[in-house]
Amino acid sequence: MTDGTPNSGGMIRAAGAVVWRGDPRAPEVAVVHRPKYDDWSFPKGKLKPGEHAITGALREVAEETGVSATLGRRLPAVHYMKGSRLKRVDYWAARVVAEVAHDPTDEVDHLAWLPVAEARRRLTYEWDAGLLTALTSAPVDTTPLVMVRHAYAGSRQAWDGDDELRPLDAEGEAQAEAVRDILYGYRPASLVSSPSRRCVQTLLPYAARQALPIRTERVLNETNFDRSLTLKATLPLLDEGLSTAVCSHGKVLPELIGGLCERRLDGRPEDFHLRKGAIAVLHHAGGRIVAIDRHRT
Repeated sequence: MTDGTPNSGGMIRAAGAVVWRGDPRAPEVAVVHRPKYDDWSFPKGKLKPGEHAITGALREVAEETGVSATLGRRLPAVHYMKGSRLKRVDYWAARVVAEVAHDPTDEVDHLAWLPVAEARRRLTYEWDAGLLTALTSAPVDTTPLVMVRHAYAGSRQAWDGDDELRPLDAEGEAQAEAVRDILYGYRPASLVSSPSRRCVQTLLPYAARQALPIRTERVLNETNFDRSLTLKATLPLLDEGLSTAVCSHGKVLPELIGGLCERRLDGRPEDFHLRKGAIAVLHHAGGRIVAIDRHRT
């Protein structure tokens, strides 16, 4: 799981991506040259204070390659010492959405797009070569099904009205803004929600940013949840090939995600209890779930 923990006096946090383009069966990946160190590596950089790793990864990719990208599977984090402090770099696979313009800086003076085998030979560090192994160990081109638990909405007991109309509180509204930024990393093109106000409000900031409608499904709310019916309504999302975000409740999502994994994941599913405002990303290809990432807001 990744979170938005900012840099502190302890571990240095950074983020980056193995960015690919072209045929997913034989992709080219982006490697950059840093004149300060005279090395070849993947685009990455230190997180700004309070910045989520996903936001930082996208920013660094844009700054160092001139590419707008969307994230795929999470790759292994890299740890190494930076002076006397431990540095952690979170990485993702990332597909090119658009190549805007590469503006060489004093940090990066050259960008090369290379086939995987050639990139492996060009890279300076052994751990970067390991990222290429992780990239090619599963399908490169995946589609995200993003499962979101609604953000904070105060106390159920303190709310006098219809619970379906209970809104996000101030903390929940801040979480919804964080959800927006995480979702942008995966660019879901379809939004589905429980009709409960707190679920719809959790997706609203992203919906507004992307000018997308939110479709509501009653089988996603707590009152109407039926494991069989809800799975029947959700399983097609793994076959449509359309990136989708689904927002529901803490009592619904563990059962729903577990059911999807039982049917479409090779391997034993884990516990999928999510905190309020947390996210599970089910990366799928050909109707099968190939990886699962989790994030906190």
